[in-house]
Amino acid sequence: MIFFLGQERTGMMESYLQEFGEVKAKHSSEETLQKWRNLCSVVKNPKRRFRFTANITKRSEAAAMRRTNQEKLRIAVLVSKAAFQFIQGVQPSDYVVPQEVTDAGFQICADELGSIVEGHDVKKLTFHGGVAGIAEKLSTSVKDGLNTESDLQTRRQEIYGINKFTESEQRGFWIFVWEALQDMTLMILGVCAFVSLIVGIATEGWPIGAHDGLGIVASILLVVLVTATSDYRQSLQFKDLDKEKKKIVIQVTRNGYRQKMSIYDLLPGDIVHLSIGDQVPADGLFVSGFSVLIDESSLTGESEPIMVTAENPFLLSGTKVQDGSGKMMVTTVGMRTQWGKLMATLSEGGDDETPLQVKLNGVATIIGKIGLFFAVVTFAVMMQGLFSHKLSEGTHWSWTGDDARQMLEFFAVAVTIVVVAVPEGLPLAVTLSLAFAMKKMMNDKALVRHLAACETMGSATNICSDKTGTLTTNRMTVVKSCICMNVKEVSKPSEASSLFSDLPESAKKLLLQSIFNNTGGDVVVNKEGKHEILGTPTDTALLEFGLSLGGNFQIERQASKLVKVEPFNSTKKRMGVILELPEGGLRAHTKGASEIVLASCEKVINANGEIVPLDKASINHLEVTIEQFACEALRTLCLAYVELENGFSPQNPIPVSGYTCIGIVGIKDPVRPGVKESVAICRSAGITVRMVTGDNINTAKAIARECGILTDDGIAIEGPEFREKNQEELLSLIPKIQVMARSSPLDKHTLVKHLRTTFDEVVAVTGDGTNDAPALHEADIGLAMGIAGTEVAKESADVLILDDNFSTIVTVAKWGRSVYINIQKFVQFQLTVNIVALIVNFSSACLTGSAPLTAVQLLWVNMIMDTLGALALATEPPNNDLMKRPPVGKRQNFITNVMWRNILGQSLYQFTVIWLLQAKGTAMFGLDGPDAHVILNTLIFNTFVFCQVIFF
Repeated sequence: MIFFLGQERTGMMESYLQEFGEVKAKHSSEETLQKWRNLCSVVKNPKRRFRFTANITKRSEAAAMRRTNQEKLRIAVLVSKAAFQFIQGVQPSDYVVPQEVTDAGFQICADELGSIVEGHDVKKLTFHGGVAGIAEKLSTSVKDGLNTESDLQTRRQEIYGINKFTESEQRGFWIFVWEALQDMTLMILGVCAFVSLIVGIATEGWPIGAHDGLGIVASILLVVLVTATSDYRQSLQFKDLDKEKKKIVIQVTRNGYRQKMSIYDLLPGDIVHLSIGDQVPADGLFVSGFSVLIDESSLTGESEPIMVTAENPFLLSGTKVQDGSGKMMVTTVGMRTQWGKLMATLSEGGDDETPLQVKLNGVATIIGKIGLFFAVVTFAVMMQGLFSHKLSEGTHWSWTGDDARQMLEFFAVAVTIVVVAVPEGLPLAVTLSLAFAMKKMMNDKALVRHLAACETMGSATNICSDKTGTLTTNRMTVVKSCICMNVKEVSKPSEASSLFSDLPESAKKLLLQSIFNNTGGDVVVNKEGKHEILGTPTDTALLEFGLSLGGNFQIERQASKLVKVEPFNSTKKRMGVILELPEGGLRAHTKGASEIVLASCEKVINANGEIVPLDKASINHLEVTIEQFACEALRTLCLAYVELENGFSPQNPIPVSGYTCIGIVGIKDPVRPGVKESVAICRSAGITVRMVTGDNINTAKAIARECGILTDDGIAIEGPEFREKNQEELLSLIPKIQVMARSSPLDKHTLVKHLRTTFDEVVAVTGDGTNDAPALHEADIGLAMGIAGTEVAKESADVLILDDNFSTIVTVAKWGRSVYINIQKFVQFQLTVNIVALIVNFSSACLTGSAPLTAVQLLWVNMIMDTLGALALATEPPNNDLMKRPPVGKRQNFITNVMWRNILGQSLYQFTVIWLLQAKGTAMFGLDGPDAHVILNTLIFNTFVFCQVIFF
């Protein structure tokens, strides 16, 4: 009977929720969110219930402001384009430098700088002498950056400001107290307490007549203070997490050397290095670079990216580098930028409700309506009992102060039943638990950017993981090479020196030229005067290899002129540069995935340094070498070059064929300690781990076996083959895929989408690529989990893995499950208390005409449930047993049949005990005299509380 009753109640709740549309973990429509706010009409305090969720009104206002600003910026961009045609015929503007700026040692003010960049004002830029002229007026150098050792530092901040945004002030504790007092039922009880004080003192005098009224007042104040304290602590946690989300580090040239720095330390005049995936940290001007493509959609609304060049050098804060790399000079910072002005509105919208919060809002609303019904009936029954008693005594025309106090007590009990019945703590318990989990996960190197991600991760059945940096250490080293067709070990400096001495002179020159010019990395001198390699792990490994061969980065870079760069991205899987040689002519170098680059080669350098055609034997030798390296779990890269014909324009794309192979290198990236154990834990928890990588399939399979991902019944497939499959083939193939190699972001997107359809469950995804994380996040195909790669990936990720470690992903899954289990515990506890309190007071009122649990007692119970109970149950840390059970199904009922069994079983047990006391208590304990009824009710209340403690 309990089982079917549980099913019926669960079904009623689920159908009630579905009637208003499903609220997703992310990207829910505003219409759906607004429906939920309108649906929750039975709420004691709407401000408190929806405090940590999106403010739909403010979100709309922010969106309207963004649209206005986007239109202004779009017009400025169009005007700047038109200005190019008339620039020669325009007279210079009359600009006078303010005296305070001149006194500080500068020749241009902040407002003038802001108008140049934000307005894309070519005329003003030309008047001030272009980028070089602006740099001079800012007392900086486009080569060495700012000199912060001078006394200009403080004055620079005073004149131009700092790169920080104005944030909304932290609300004080008393604001939360005031909001807690907005509870309508508490206000009604306050009025009841006031009337009770007046009537009680008038009839029984002070202090006896004030006991009931003061008791209610004290209970109300205690409830308000505890509630406000709990909410205030939550707000502090969210504030701390918000600060973590905004930590962004960028590379800057300052004091003559390149260094890493927080964007909040930037000043006008700083030289910032930008690459694919970076967010532009302030307004500025393009200094130098190649193929810099900027996505300005966040500001202008334009979907087409803008090419930034010397002719169009304007860079706006908040935009993103979609392609290329370069340097910019900061001109405007902080609240003077358009992005700074938008920041205040961007945070007003808040996070959407999580699916769990929505479910519990529905539960709270349903139970609230039931409680309201019981409250009205209870009040009516008690009033009817009082009237019948007076009617039997013939005093129904004579009403005394005691009668008024009794009616007031009846009303207070009815109102308090509503207070207890509406489980206000349910949605807030989710927020409390999620906030607690977010804070704890931060200590475990996982930054949760959206509340829903915590509970989503608890339902994950599939993890599609990148290889590099997640399963592996991301500390790469060249350990093998095949240069001029000769395979050699080069893991030790002596082996590298031996290799270099055996190479023909012409091959040495080409090899070092390729390594030191075709790279996104840099070899710089740090503050201590030592050489430091900056760049991606792959670039760093190759630069270390070049240095171990005896090469000199600066000499090689100065020997040739770099005229074009096409940076590496996950679609092309190669990088290319064009060099203008000292003796004249152009040469293109390329490096990338071995199979792809080798397929574009027609020639090879042999052991004698001669350039010979690639015959079948040579191709076979190189392919076997690539496979051998890959089977040893080495990442392989092929280096090649091609001489460009006279008349080739650097504006044209870098060729994709006709290359000469210089050689192949094998890069070792060791598997992280603990990954195999973590994968095993996932398997025992019902989570399937799949590896998606851009590497060679043999490398991918070797790493996957080492990690325990690839099993005998699993499938490893390459991206190109995967793309050729039709829909029917994919449905049967995808569940078996454990490794996908040579994949593109689109392949990952397709795989995850099909997995989610097949399993009808949430899929957790890791990604650090510029294209991966944003696509996965925006597509709403699961949880986008990013490692600490580019700023675009960080911003798009729902969960950011700060230590790039797969073991941390398992920790997040554990916390996600913990959140879900903790909330279930709290719901089970609170619903049991609600049901017992309602049934006891209702049944007693119907049978005896009075309620054993008074308003003061019920307020105490409510305080324990809504605050202390939530704090205890919703913040329980996870244990390892959580990863030995299967994941919670996405469509599984939140209140399970087992929970209904426990709730109804405990309710029946507690009601039986209390009813026994109520019926037989006087005789059992030998109670007699005028206070017997009061003593018995006190005993009943204490028994009721101890029942909760035992159940708890």
